[in-house]
Amino acid sequence: MINFIGHCILNFFKSLEYILTGRVSLSETVKQGAYIGFDSLFISMVIVFVAGAVISLQLAKQLILSGAEGYIGALVSFTLVRELAPGFAAMAIGARSGTGMAAEIANMKITEQVDAMKTLGVEPIRYLMAPRVLASMFVVPCVVLVCELVGLYGGLIVAEATIGLHPNRFLESVWKQTEPYDVWVSLIKAVIFGLIVSVVCCTKGYLTQGGAKDVGDATIKAAMYTVIILILVDFALSWIFFA
Repeated sequence: MINFIGHCILNFFKSLEYILTGRVSLSETVKQGAYIGFDSLFISMVIVFVAGAVISLQLAKQLILSGAEGYIGALVSFTLVRELAPGFAAMAIGARSGTGMAAEIANMKITEQVDAMKTLGVEPIRYLMAPRVLASMFVVPCVVLVCELVGLYGGLIVAEATIGLHPNRFLESVWKQTEPYDVWVSLIKAVIFGLIVSVVCCTKGYLTQGGAKDVGDATIKAAMYTVIILILVDFALSWIFFA
């Protein structure tokens, strides 16, 4: 695992070098952005919508007993914006697009397409990883923003359906209690999570050796490593920004 993390760090800095020097294909970046973001948007929205609805459901009947139902919107917003929306969206992208990236690069590796690229003088990191890293930096925050709105809508619907809380009271609570700082932190988390998904999954695919069975193993391990690293980094970021 430590050896793998070392490879991830090296590949990230190589990709960053190509990005900062402008040696990344724009068309490939746009293509990967559509694959990473648009193709994962629906499942991310569904997951965060359900999360917002469940949080609202658990809070509504408890808070109304103490006359604090006006704070439901704020609590749902805190939970979604600070933690659940960035984390769940990143995990959904990792499960949907990250595993696809790992499988694609792993297949190219075992069929010697990567070796052919090196023979032709094409740097694999520049062509295979850098566009995905750059795309994830821009696309994942957009997905997270959409998911936050969808999650709040899910909480609003449930609060109105369960305790009859008027949507205006829910939204007023969200508007008054949610700080711009919370939104900025969620976007910073989204950028970092996007980098983690792309770097971890691409690196795992790039290190694959063997045959078809190893492609499947690489895909599974890419998903596992992504989730583990996302959770650990999320805890560290939450400690830094909110402790």
